[in-house]
Amino acid sequence: MIIVTTESVPGKNIVDLKGFVKGSTVQSKHIGKDLLAGLKTIVGGEIKEYSEMMQEARQKAIGRMVEDAKSKGANAVICVRLETSSVMTNASEIIAYGTAVTVE
Repeated sequence: MIIVTTESVPGKNIVDLKGFVKGSTVQSKHIGKDLLAGLKTIVGGEIKEYSEMMQEARQKAIGRMVEDAKSKGANAVICVRLETSSVMTNASEIIAYGTAVTVE
């Protein structure tokens, strides 16, 4: 599966438009890691527990978007975007979306 943020795939021709595809996940850390992250905010620096959580969430959301594209018969997703939002305290949603196409 080809995934790009551009409106086309360099060196490929778009032969069929399959439509909008998306994938999302809501992630949070367990209370132990959340407490450690809270302490880190006092002294400053990267909060690795949350960086890892967000990386996992991005991978899951993109994977779900790819599955959506495959189910429509696409072999590429163009115009891919990622967005995040806070759903509740200490939980974030990641959404990956784009346009599924067939390229040759």
